[in-house]
Amino acid sequence: MRILLKAAAVVAACGAVCLGRVGTLDTVGAAGVVQAVQAGATRGDLTVVTVRPNFFMITGAGGNVGVQVGEDGVVLTDAGSADQSANVIAAVKRITPKPIRYIINTGPDADHVGGNEAVSKAGETLFTNTRLAGREFLGGGASILSAEAVLQRMSVAAGSRPAYAAGGWPTETFHYPRKYLFLNGEGIEVLHQPAAHTDGDVFVFFRRSDVVAAGDVLDIRQFPVIDVERGGSIDGVIAALNRLTELAIPSVPIVSREAGTLIIPGHGRLVDQLDVVEYRDMVTIIRDRVRDLAAEGKSLDDVQRAQPARGYVHRYGNESGAWTTRQFVEAIFRSLPKGTR
Repeated sequence: MRILLKAAAVVAACGAVCLGRVGTLDTVGAAGVVQAVQAGATRGDLTVVTVRPNFFMITGAGGNVGVQVGEDGVVLTDAGSADQSANVIAAVKRITPKPIRYIINTGPDADHVGGNEAVSKAGETLFTNTRLAGREFLGGGASILSAEAVLQRMSVAAGSRPAYAAGGWPTETFHYPRKYLFLNGEGIEVLHQPAAHTDGDVFVFFRRSDVVAAGDVLDIRQFPVIDVERGGSIDGVIAALNRLTELAIPSVPIVSREAGTLIIPGHGRLVDQLDVVEYRDMVTIIRDRVRDLAAEGKSLDDVQRAQPARGYVHRYGNESGAWTTRQFVEAIFRSLPKGTR
């Protein structure tokens, strides 16, 4: 078992004892070899993990929140859920007094974007209410960046009202494959992953830190959630996981160093490239089983009876809850390209 997994086990074993505290994992090397686990005072039940000297991960706020810190301020990947926004703000303030400048949404789910409005208001844009070289810069809260589809999802009316208040909508969007920034001394690539978990997913690659925020494309606690109604597809998930394996670098040839790219999933512990390869292979095998059955003319009920996720259910499956094994298999079947079923 890799040391990274042991680090996660330490946090998991803490359980209720850690509620109301921040556990800080001090790490060495690129894959997070644990040197010490320190508990400090915090607000709420959030945990702060030190990923790099300038990079942190906040867990317990809904989706995982990445925190990059530097001379320009704070860049967040996601803002957590609405009911945890005050705790997220408090956790960031305990990490650094620097202002929050950007929130980069990895997707449209409420546990990632629900805190947008409050967290943005707690920050400041890079261009504040000052005069520079005779020009007036009108300030406001932190900028919110996302793929264009996230804005579309957040602003779509639910009944007679938008799904989210306008204060939480992305202020910067893009519809092309790659958006980039340069903040806190490093390049930040925001890479659109079309038709994966949804149609609005992105990976956020911090190039100098060698950290990737993967959002809900990657959730190693369970089978990937494929939201077909919002543009998700099994082939898009596999394409995104393939891209992530190519983007990340494993700890080779000296594997004992536990070095390499660190990946922040949408939920759960930190992972490395080898974890993603294992997860990608599992998803691909199940997709191929469903595709082969569909090509034989089998109905969805026939496919479910064949149990195409066998061998992986104990590790990733759920019989009940928000995302079950049956829902995963159905999503694969429904999202297969025409002509394969």
